[in-house]
Amino acid sequence: MPLPPPARPFDALALELAADQLEASPTLGSALGLTEHDERLPDLSAAAVAAREAREDAWLERFGALADGDLDDDERIDRDLVLMVLRGRRALRDWAPWRRSADTYAGTALSGVHGLLLHRLREPGPLARAVAARLDATPALLAQGEANLDPDLADPVLLRRSLGQVAAGAAYARSVAGQLDPDEARRAGVEEAGERAAAAYERFGAHLEELAGRARGSWALGEERYDALLRDAEGLPYGARAMRERGREAYDALLDDLRSRTAALRGGGDGADWRALLEELNADHAASPEELLAEYREATARARAFCAERDLVTLPDGEECRVVPSAPFTRGMLAVAHYIQPPPFAGRGTGHFFVPYPPEGATPEQVQQRLATNSRSTLWSITVHEAYPGHHWHFAWIASGRAPGGARVLRTLFGSTYVVEGWGLYSEDLMREQGFFTTPQQELAQRDMRLFRAARIVVDTSLHLGEMSVEEAVEHMATRTSLSRETARAEVLRYCAWPTQAASYLTGALEIARLRERWLAEGRGTLRAFHDRAAGSGRLPVSLMERSLFGRAEPAGTGG
Repeated sequence: MPLPPPARPFDALALELAADQLEASPTLGSALGLTEHDERLPDLSAAAVAAREAREDAWLERFGALADGDLDDDERIDRDLVLMVLRGRRALRDWAPWRRSADTYAGTALSGVHGLLLHRLREPGPLARAVAARLDATPALLAQGEANLDPDLADPVLLRRSLGQVAAGAAYARSVAGQLDPDEARRAGVEEAGERAAAAYERFGAHLEELAGRARGSWALGEERYDALLRDAEGLPYGARAMRERGREAYDALLDDLRSRTAALRGGGDGADWRALLEELNADHAASPEELLAEYREATARARAFCAERDLVTLPDGEECRVVPSAPFTRGMLAVAHYIQPPPFAGRGTGHFFVPYPPEGATPEQVQQRLATNSRSTLWSITVHEAYPGHHWHFAWIASGRAPGGARVLRTLFGSTYVVEGWGLYSEDLMREQGFFTTPQQELAQRDMRLFRAARIVVDTSLHLGEMSVEEAVEHMATRTSLSRETARAEVLRYCAWPTQAASYLTGALEIARLRERWLAEGRGTLRAFHDRAAGSGRLPVSLMERSLFGRAEPAGTGG
């Protein structure tokens, strides 16, 4: 499906920027349902990165020159969205993530093929040819990674963290032909292309092993960059240290709540053994990944029905949340459930909720650990976050064509992790308030998951301010949340690899709750109307979401 034609001068400029972004990131085009980009992977050579940065500077100048008087309200929001996104990228420019992270290369190649097979927006013949083309482009992309990754910048622990994904990528590339029409796969040469890609993954893995042995870089982003991302890219009025204090305050309040609930469930005491109680609850879990999948499907259906019964959101026609096993190449790095949105330009409302299956070769103990972290008390909150009214409803509503922001091209390209993940966590609290969780054990698990997000803020900021080591962060998460030490380590390495993302959940949820309080206090409409309008504005940073709701700029973060 093509992008919509321009109706106003601003639309023409927006489409020009969109074309530039999609040329640089064809896998994004495929994820959006624009199939004309399906045959390519991005050029991530040093020369291409430099050229892209020069174009971004030019775009900053062009959009920054647009006067308020020449734009309507939505166009002013879209202009400021572009400026925030590009300023955020500029803030990271001297950090050079493309010289530090192997995931930039292996993850892009893998998701580029997986997305084609997941959504299947083309007929069997063109689909097979597109898959073969991306597999054939994989060796060049991984070779760019070998050339770009700098031992003076890359952290050895994070390089080794990528090895599981790279090894799984080789196996995945060899399996792809079996997921296509046999005749079309044979004609397109998918098996041969998959073998060439697999060999490239194996070479890349060997290179990472060698590079990790001499790498001496750091993962710590630093206070100046962290603050710039919060203020310039998210429009928040506070920096890392103030956000850390918000996280500590939220943690203390949630800890008091957990202790009170634990004491009630124990029939007395001070609730200090809340972690022990959660471990007991986690022992009640599915017997196998297949049984876990069935339980998540049941919970998803119940959450959808509850949203309809309580009139919490508008469910668009044709939306569907498919609950499926996680892709094999993600299982080593992602131990948690996750979600992939419907392609907004494909005219479909089908999203995918991935249940975290254990990786190939996992020991029986590791399988049990993964099942325990998706216990029968916990999976209800996870379902709400990933499916209804969390990520799936949010993205399906945007893609439906009925949401006010869904027709705006720039809001499909750009967005805020703080709003996306904040919406998921906000949804968990919303469903608790509305009575979706039917047992005190389920409510306890939900409060525990929120406390975990508060601890994330403290640890993520402390790590990147250089005030906490990896081992100190692991100790913090293993003793102040319900995580096992093994899971805490995996979490901490994720924070090192993806600065500011872990802090987005609770920060965003608190801001969205603040906007809801204002909406209801001012008599703007019903709770459902708030959800439809707020989520329907797109994935705007909170400060821009507030403008879309209330019609004028307001400082974000003044309450909540």
